[in-house]
Amino acid sequence: MEQRIGFIGLGNMGNAILQGILASKIVPGNQLYIYDTHPEKGIALNQSHFINNLESARDVARESDIVFVAVKPNVIIDVLTDIQKELKKNTIIVSIAAGVTIKTIAKNVGYEQKIVRVMPNTPALVNAAMCSITPNTEVTDDELAIIQTLLNCIGETEIVPEYLIDAVVGASGSSPAFVFMFIEALADGAVKGGLSRKQAYKFAAQAVMGSAKLLLESGKHPGELKDMVCSPAGTTIEGVQKLEQHGFRAALMEAVEATIIKSQALAEK
Repeated sequence: MEQRIGFIGLGNMGNAILQGILASKIVPGNQLYIYDTHPEKGIALNQSHFINNLESARDVARESDIVFVAVKPNVIIDVLTDIQKELKKNTIIVSIAAGVTIKTIAKNVGYEQKIVRVMPNTPALVNAAMCSITPNTEVTDDELAIIQTLLNCIGETEIVPEYLIDAVVGASGSSPAFVFMFIEALADGAVKGGLSRKQAYKFAAQAVMGSAKLLLESGKHPGELKDMVCSPAGTTIEGVQKLEQHGFRAALMEAVEATIIKSQALAEK
């Protein structure tokens, strides 16, 4: 890949994307340009991978063909305003800020700028992310394919229209928290049954990971896979009945709906 890739911000998500790209070896370190308010991060990356550690966000914008703006939503407008004059016409801005629309980004960098909005999730930290990718009309199909290739370094991607990003937040962006709560509750139940805490977490987490893998690779409906586990008059159907009695599925649906509503409210500010 010939493009020069820049990163403004090396928090958890920015660093995860950067490390995924480095591990993939599709972009050498000397084609990567970074800036973070904690200079020690850049110094370490320069020493280990010969990455260009620059002194400002403006420097990154000036040197890069693709700029990942990986800062918090509350500061992204300041950053975009700061770098606007350094952007070339064909520079692609990639934002991972939740609740910040393409229109808002364009308002601060110019409506003719190439912009891609990305919604990743925390499994990016272990290269198991699910990212939505939403380009504006200035981004070509070839450029979109490049962005998708870069983000595939940390997991899976899907291209979605912007009006569906709030639903992505509920299904993917926020849902790891719900899954962690589910794993914790599974483990608590196993501990109550006598299993050690360490083993309970391992059994529960592996069951969740394996179940997700089975769903994705088999292509079967989740209901069909659930039925495969539920033997007649067996243990599993007893547990399923309890979950239904306590509104398990309804509670999850309402949790997703709540995240969608909140995401929509943030975008309207």
